[in-house]
Amino acid sequence: MSQLKSDDYPAYFKPYIDTVGHDVMLELTNQLESFPAFLKTVPAGKTEFSYAEGKWTIKEVVGHIIDTERIMAYRLLRFARNDSTELMGFAEENYVLSARFNEFSLIHYAEEFVLLRKSNLILFESLNEHELGRKGMASERLISVRALLYVIAGHLNHHRNIIQERYLKE
Repeated sequence: MSQLKSDDYPAYFKPYIDTVGHDVMLELTNQLESFPAFLKTVPAGKTEFSYAEGKWTIKEVVGHIIDTERIMAYRLLRFARNDSTELMGFAEENYVLSARFNEFSLIHYAEEFVLLRKSNLILFESLNEHELGRKGMASERLISVRALLYVIAGHLNHHRNIIQERYLKE
């Protein structure tokens, strides 16, 4: 896979992309095991913990990661298939408020993540260089299919770091 270029994505996504190593496919594949393993280390008493007033619980953060992967993979599919329809953004706060994430266990989310990521990896691995280079408009920003791979991996990395630093820090 050719390298990601700065014109493949809007600056908004740079903090996520910067968390991803050189080989995005390897990182996406490694996350398939490392993220569920990480979730299994979260103490049961912390899963509904929020580090500050108005902040999401750990379960809500994990649910947000899963929802966002679904949305970014949908965008990726549309653009890879040469669909030039501009896609709207999504209101992540409303998704979390409407999802009832605290009603399920982190083990449930670990299993859901594995199924989602396995399915997405099959799609991601099927893309050729031409398809990876295609771009589309999402949230009024031009982004390439290749960059969406990095956003998916980097978004998970970003929120995993937040969980470690703000929720699990003793």
